[in-house]
Amino acid sequence: MRQARVFVDLDLEAGNVLSLPTPAVLHLVQVLRLRGGDGLMLFNGEGRDYPAVILDANRHRVEVRLGEPGPPEPPLPLQVHLGLGISKGERMDFALQKAVELGVAEVTPLFAGRAVVRLDGERLTKRLEHWQGVVIAACEQSGRRRLPRLHPAETLESWLTKGHPRPLLLDPSADLPLTDLPPPGPALTILIGPEGGLSPAERERAYRAGFAGVRLGPRILRTETAPLVALAIAQSQWGDLRD
Repeated sequence: MRQARVFVDLDLEAGNVLSLPTPAVLHLVQVLRLRGGDGLMLFNGEGRDYPAVILDANRHRVEVRLGEPGPPEPPLPLQVHLGLGISKGERMDFALQKAVELGVAEVTPLFAGRAVVRLDGERLTKRLEHWQGVVIAACEQSGRRRLPRLHPAETLESWLTKGHPRPLLLDPSADLPLTDLPPPGPALTILIGPEGGLSPAERERAYRAGFAGVRLGPRILRTETAPLVALAIAQSQWGDLRD
């Protein structure tokens, strides 16, 4: 049986005894059915895994003792910032989950003109919290010890003005395939539109902001598929999937 691996927003230090936060307690006790004496792995997103042993567990409280941490997660050889048009529930969750598994460094959810999702106020706050949970769960599953940064959602127009390293726009009509791109250096920015794609005016804005158009192949991909393909290509050519 695979050992449980759980994110906790706590300071971790070998030898310390900790009471875990309520979400972790519910997951470990009610879902995984762990009990006193069971082992697990904890991480707080800062780069190391900490083995732990459960000292006491019930429905309301889990107390653990931390062991010596494992090695730090190596730095990413390619820092990819994904600007992702906001899409409907499961599609956005899927794109975020797989982007984390493929080693994305940063993600900014973007409001674009053709987006079918409209969020503001409390709904936006709750959705951002949900997306952060998706990122954390993907790190727990994939073994990532550092959390990718999930930026607050913003408009595409605002995001384009901020300046980004080696900015690329996924554009099915572009002449240059992503596979033919010369090595981009240590950082790369990839812009992907929402379900309806970017409008001609938005694409033109991106080009004026310095983005270079690249295509992934002969087919138009869904907004939740395009990040997977783009990240897999980038990581296999210049990132940590080369070895």
